Amino acid sequence: MAEGTIVSTAAAHPLDPLSAEEISRAAGILREEKSLNERVRFAGVVLNEPPKESVLAFEKGEDFERQAEIVAVDANSGKSFEAVVSVTRGQVVSWEEIEGDIQPPIVLEEFDECEQACKDNPEYREALAKRGVTDMDMVIVDPWSAGSYGDEEGRRLSRALTWVKLDPDDHAYAHPVDNLVAVVDLNEMKVVRIEDSGVVPIPKERGNYTPEAVRDELGGEMRRDLKPIEISQPEGVSFEVEGHEIRWQKWRMRIGFTAREGLVLYTVSYNDNGRERPILYRASLSEMVVPYGDPRPGHFRKNAFDAGEYNVGALANSLELGCDCLGEITYFDGVVADGAGRPLTIKNAVCLHEEDYGMLWKHFDMRSEETEVRRSRRLILSFVATVANYEYGFFWYFYQDGNIEFEGKLTGVVSTGALPPGEETRHGQLLNPDGLYAPIHQHFFNFRLDMDVDGNKNTVYEVNTESVPPGDENPHGNAYFAKAMPIKTESEGQRNVNMASARYWRIVNESSKNRVGEPVAYKLMPKTNVVPFAQPDAQVMKRAGFVKNHLWVTPYEPDEKHAGGAYPNQNPGGDGLVKWVEKDRPVEDKDVVIWYTLGAHHPARLEDWPVMPVEYSGFMLKPEGFFDRNPALDVPRPNGHCHNG
Repeated sequence: MAEGTIVSTAAAHPLDPLSAEEISRAAGILREEKSLNERVRFAGVVLNEPPKESVLAFEKGEDFERQAEIVAVDANSGKSFEAVVSVTRGQVVSWEEIEGDIQPPIVLEEFDECEQACKDNPEYREALAKRGVTDMDMVIVDPWSAGSYGDEEGRRLSRALTWVKLDPDDHAYAHPVDNLVAVVDLNEMKVVRIEDSGVVPIPKERGNYTPEAVRDELGGEMRRDLKPIEISQPEGVSFEVEGHEIRWQKWRMRIGFTAREGLVLYTVSYNDNGRERPILYRASLSEMVVPYGDPRPGHFRKNAFDAGEYNVGALANSLELGCDCLGEITYFDGVVADGAGRPLTIKNAVCLHEEDYGMLWKHFDMRSEETEVRRSRRLILSFVATVANYEYGFFWYFYQDGNIEFEGKLTGVVSTGALPPGEETRHGQLLNPDGLYAPIHQHFFNFRLDMDVDGNKNTVYEVNTESVPPGDENPHGNAYFAKAMPIKTESEGQRNVNMASARYWRIVNESSKNRVGEPVAYKLMPKTNVVPFAQPDAQVMKRAGFVKNHLWVTPYEPDEKHAGGAYPNQNPGGDGLVKWVEKDRPVEDKDVVIWYTLGAHHPARLEDWPVMPVEYSGFMLKPEGFFDRNPALDVPRPNGHCHNG
């Protein structure tokens, strides 16, 4: 195609995610213009989002350009590149080599190829034979990221860990091959060394969890006393979907999907008596890391960055009605690129539905004996990703009273190891008498919240509740108050949760006032959280500096997207948020971005085996003086009932 030729696309809005056709076209343009051979892998093909100002000024029906941002890895040279390709104009806009001792994410094809490279390696097979394993069909290999420990030598590496099945249908994570690490060069796709720290017997007790296993292996029966629960909406759902725009109750938003982040929320607003009031411009998972607290040879380098090293969105499940989502469901597909740049459609990657959520508000007047009560309903947007042994559920809830909630649901299978006979460890939980154990670990999720509370000039205040000392101001000892202090610079914006002061943070628009003359605000309210327990000089803390603080506040910069830096894979550290805030830029009355680090602490339990019940962790964004009164007064009585008097 001639340079500069304009091709129309099916996208209706500048923030629509790339379609399969656009991904294929963008990869083809790059391959042709840069003469890329088949040894070049694509580690990401996503929408290159237009500038915020042009998106906010966009009018339906206007023309706009579509661009793709591509990360490519040349397995021949070992070099990696960033490219921007104009799908509209059919040309490469930019092409730059990625500098430094860093690597793009591990791509899907490398999972299978890494396993095969291990199985083909004589030294690896010999190490397994010493442990009594000779049937390679029963071996599974997980390509864990290598981190940055000074032994990478510029290679694109994985530290492959091994488990063994007892038969084709067996649960392999019940049988870890501990003390064995195969270090694999993912470009050459060959084992560069075997790290064998000594034979530990492989646990033999099965850990299956199917109904058949409950009956045959555990001697139990499935419950028979569960009666059906049916959810029906005979008049249809209350939301409307047009392309990637969603309207529900008074909420309006757009959604996207990327290989790295998964579900992305855009331009979230609430219609307040005819006023379309913005709250969020963009919200998504920025990064996540899972540091393990076990110093044993096969475990101390376990600290996976599941977004930046594995593209958690590309690992999204295809959700099923009645299993992952219940009710009247609308699904969105997720379209990502495989390693060859071909589009890969994840059917039903995102689930949209609404559900009853109990009581919204109620009051019974004891004197008149009149009751008014309303049922709460919430809109749910969710996706679930499988990263090797773990499942992560990412759930965004929108409520009728203006609340926004994120809830993470952690399930799947704990990462396992094996202890030598008679040995104990305080760094994990023994799961059975056969030596199987699960190391202690933590999960940290960082969310990038590009706030636009009634516009893009906001100030963040930290609010702490203080007790008044005894004296004239507190003669009865009962007085306390909430004290708000503005965060003026990035250095002041590095804060942590404090339960002792009921700490939260208000995002305020000083120029927009409510009916009592106060500036409107939304507050970021912690629900669950934890601090990291790794030492400050631990390598994972250098690479994941964002976990040091629960809150970070920065001015909006479109290139500052990921808390751990653009490329955490094999990054020696000091990148991302910890680097950007060194400028100590002003953040008062600015277009601010809130970065919230959410931690989940996991000392494993016996009850987490062989598959773990969901652990919940989350936070909320709640209006605080944003509305002039309860915005859910106009929710009607349930079916005209729930009222007497």
